[in-house]
Amino acid sequence: MKLSKHIKMSELVESNYHLIGILSRLEIKGSFSDLTVEDVCRRYSLDADTFVLLCSVYSSKDYKVKDEELERCDIGDVLRYLHSSHEYYLNSALTNLSPSIEAMVAPTTPVQQMVIRCFFENYRTELMKHFAYEEQTVIPYVNELLAGHPSASFTIANFEENHSNIEESLSDLRRIVMQSMPAECDGDKRLEVLSKIFHLQEDLRHHTYIEDHILVPLVEMLEGRREGSPGHHSADESEDSRNTLSERENEVLVLVAKGLLNKEIADRLNISVNTVITHRKNITRKTGIKTTAGLTVYSILNGLLDISDFE
Repeated sequence: MKLSKHIKMSELVESNYHLIGILSRLEIKGSFSDLTVEDVCRRYSLDADTFVLLCSVYSSKDYKVKDEELERCDIGDVLRYLHSSHEYYLNSALTNLSPSIEAMVAPTTPVQQMVIRCFFENYRTELMKHFAYEEQTVIPYVNELLAGHPSASFTIANFEENHSNIEESLSDLRRIVMQSMPAECDGDKRLEVLSKIFHLQEDLRHHTYIEDHILVPLVEMLEGRREGSPGHHSADESEDSRNTLSERENEVLVLVAKGLLNKEIADRLNISVNTVITHRKNITRKTGIKTTAGLTVYSILNGLLDISDFE
């Protein structure tokens, strides 16, 4: 089903019940009757196009944001949604997961309980720091930008450089629960914990995608660092040129594969850190490879590096 602001809100929710979470975070409540998505959004002072885009991301695992969708997007409503999501993760999702973990490990030894409890609390702390940075630095920056007061010391590229992966520790916890918990653990509680972790992990993946592929390009437009919309290409630019690494991108790729940090690459090539970040984004977009290990293999297979460079 193609999501649209012109369909009934009840039809949108019935198409994917997970979208109830989006409604909850945007405080959309009550009966929808026969109201369309646009009607309901108007009632709650929400931009309907932005709401539909958020729902589309959550409805498709491989959703790709289109240029025209970004152009219609309201960045204020994106911030509103992200802020509400932060509160949901910390005050609801993790709060509900904690007692389930405690019940699961109750039959185990005190040492085993302590190890699992510490791992989970460390993850909670990691998530709190991650969201605190966004709440105290990124969101205020964007609001100031919207008000016409750009910062001289911060850009959205700083956010990209410090945007940590908030799923890795959760993935490790999931594997531990699946593979390494002692037999004494309550089997039903183990399944309950796994269910909650899988749900949270999927939700966080969508959340990160919204930040990286909706928030960041929208802010880049405000900063004037992005022409038009994401993925903009001049009319005479060929498909091959869009998928082939430039000479400078190859240079950056080699240094990334060798393990240099963005600042070290910038100093080596006499360019800014922001330019390095842009090149790295282009490299990922063109190759489809995200990890340093993967880029290293790519470099070797394409003759940019020799295996002896790592000996």
